[in-house]
Amino acid sequence: MAVEQGTNQSVERAAAVLATFLDGQPQRVSDVANSVGLGQSTTSRLLATLESIEYVERDPVSNLYRLGPALITLAGVAINQHPVHRAARQVAQNLAASLELGVNVAVRRDDALFYLCNFEGAKAPKSYVLMGRRNPLHATGLGKCLLTALDGETRRALLPELKQFTAHTFCRHDELDEIVAEVRRRGYATEVEELALGRACVAAPIFDQTGAVVAALSVSGPLSALDLPNRETELGRRAIEAADEVSIALGFDVSLAHQASGAPIT
Repeated sequence: MAVEQGTNQSVERAAAVLATFLDGQPQRVSDVANSVGLGQSTTSRLLATLESIEYVERDPVSNLYRLGPALITLAGVAINQHPVHRAARQVAQNLAASLELGVNVAVRRDDALFYLCNFEGAKAPKSYVLMGRRNPLHATGLGKCLLTALDGETRRALLPELKQFTAHTFCRHDELDEIVAEVRRRGYATEVEELALGRACVAAPIFDQTGAVVAALSVSGPLSALDLPNRETELGRRAIEAADEVSIALGFDVSLAHQASGAPIT
């Protein structure tokens, strides 16, 4: 039992060390030690072990640590096993190339959305990859689509407080109730500067073979590139069409769903 507890503690400590790199910044041993609350000697041994199996790597000049190549292999295997990623990847890539905008696909993980893939168009470049990152549900188009799977009581239990990110963030549950109802009615969600200034998106839900909302797809980019005052209808239609294509690949009967909801078949 003592050996098992010691092994569990070592695994937990190693996981905590790896988690300190999630902000994407290289770190010194002392930085990691302070973050996880361990001594520098213990942290140094953990980092050395993780380096030996390529979970982290150390710059020989600066001595700063960063995540290692073995995690890329593991992440690649994990993402390729996900059915939504397999169904959505080519669809999202094609849409990003066609619109020259960003296209993202995400699922819900507890109280946040989790990006499965993202592609940038010429008009919406990024210097980083969103895949694997998390964002709030209430302040994103993707999140609003994912919240359509939940009733109001469940949403309130999941998100007791709606954090404000900009002056445009909706922070009251009665507002969120109306937004979710509108997403269900028209088949897509919008978000304009609710999470970050100068950014906007249009998103649509993805369904599995049972008709449950399991993911969402968004078209995103700078306000000027999306031009929602003139293009919302067009981009909403394109997002719905792409999301429907992914839903069909997951076994969903889109035509029956649209007939039941009264929404137009795209």
